[in-house]
Amino acid sequence: MKSFANGTENYGRRKTVAEPLRPARGGFLRPFGCAWFIREFLLGHGPNGSARIDTNLGAPQADIFYYYKMSLRNATAYDRATRVEEKRVKWEGRPIDPETIERLARRYLERLPYKATGARYHSFVVYFSTLRRLGWVEPSGREMPSAFQEHYPPGPPRRYYRLTEAGRAAGDTAWANPYLTLYGRS
Repeated sequence: MKSFANGTENYGRRKTVAEPLRPARGGFLRPFGCAWFIREFLLGHGPNGSARIDTNLGAPQADIFYYYKMSLRNATAYDRATRVEEKRVKWEGRPIDPETIERLARRYLERLPYKATGARYHSFVVYFSTLRRLGWVEPSGREMPSAFQEHYPPGPPRRYYRLTEAGRAAGDTAWANPYLTLYGRS
């Protein structure tokens, strides 16, 4: 067996690479969690500049997803702008300028594609179904015709969802990982 300087070892013809135990750059790191956003949105708090809703009426899944994606885009743009400004400040030896951060954030937001941040809609629907199985969200009873029904009348309507008492009572730890709460440790 021959070791190489880059951390690979030669076992016959194959080379294996020693994997570090730290996450790779990127991954699924988010400024805030999906479940946290859903809870705060359905509580009517309007997290991260999203719309405030009537908590008894609720909101359709598509609207919750849209505001989640827009909030992620805004948080990502401001995070990038802040990091760039901090590097410039360190390099130039001047104080941080909030106006520069705002200008950079607007520029990054214009260039950041909608699909670049967050989950896809299908993943969101699957995640939302977990919250329904836990009994944390329920249909509020309000339904509206969907755009899909214009072309296919038997299609599903836009169904509004609201937070249940169980969802309001669930702690931050449970909301941090709804899958663990639903399925428990294996």
